[in-house]
Amino acid sequence: MTKKKMGLLVMAYGTPRSIEEIEPYYTHIRRGRKPTPELLQELTDRYEAIGGISPLSRITEEQAAALENKLNSMQDEIVFQAYLGLKHIDPFIEDGVRRMKEDGIEEAVSLVLAPHYSTFSAKSYNSRAHEESEKAGSPLIHSIDSWHEEPAFIRYWAEQLKEKVAMIPEGELGSTMVIFSAHSLPEKIIQMNDPYPEQIADNARAIAEMAGVPHYTTAWQSAGRTPDPWLGPDVLDKMRTLYDEGYTTMVLCPIGFVSDHLEVLYDNDHECKNLADELGIRYLRTPMPNTDEQFMSALASAVLKKLEERK
Repeated sequence: MTKKKMGLLVMAYGTPRSIEEIEPYYTHIRRGRKPTPELLQELTDRYEAIGGISPLSRITEEQAAALENKLNSMQDEIVFQAYLGLKHIDPFIEDGVRRMKEDGIEEAVSLVLAPHYSTFSAKSYNSRAHEESEKAGSPLIHSIDSWHEEPAFIRYWAEQLKEKVAMIPEGELGSTMVIFSAHSLPEKIIQMNDPYPEQIADNARAIAEMAGVPHYTTAWQSAGRTPDPWLGPDVLDKMRTLYDEGYTTMVLCPIGFVSDHLEVLYDNDHECKNLADELGIRYLRTPMPNTDEQFMSALASAVLKKLEERK
């Protein structure tokens, strides 16, 4: 039996691969407006603080390859071929769609490496993919809106959280708070009935219950610099409030992200850790999924479920 060939468009935010790429990357984020020298230096300093450049580019490529391998090892009917499509740097989402077309791919599944749905995230990625496929005439793309409810995804975070909590002396568990965080988005999404905040809250509850964690909360991080208000409280403000309430250990669980990158390595491991040191409290962070086997199982399950829906 000849196996059907299917494209797998793996989409992500993207990151500079070198110091030289920071300015064009930042300019793209700013919709063609070059950053001021001060803003550019500030971002460059952040990359330097985590070792010179983010590992996100490498990790995203590894995740796409691992997902392709996982899907091809799980079933015998389809041969999946992964293509990268990035939001703010090459290969752009449109590049990924064009490459599928050039390779003769007639049908594909698109998946965003962000678990939760928002009009600002998953919808914008998938819309760009569909616009390009319509322009090119193919492939037919089946888009996954969100995959935050995948059992293996929730299980991954619960297991990581249990391991971190096990490191805390039993007598200090009562003053331990788990903070589930995700990328902040403009507050106006609430008026748009965007499900993003609710999905974060649902995940936090499910993971905490599975891990047996009694004290947990949610917070937002990495808000953009725009005049509009963004979702809060910010994770740093939340940490200060919790400290005032008597919590002396904080475990950060960045469930809105799937890999080690600037928002985690700098915003969490630098800014949050520095604040914890300043307050004199214990700070722990759960490891990111990256290419963890269980995480790949969650993504593969989401892809196969999407294909079942089309039948």
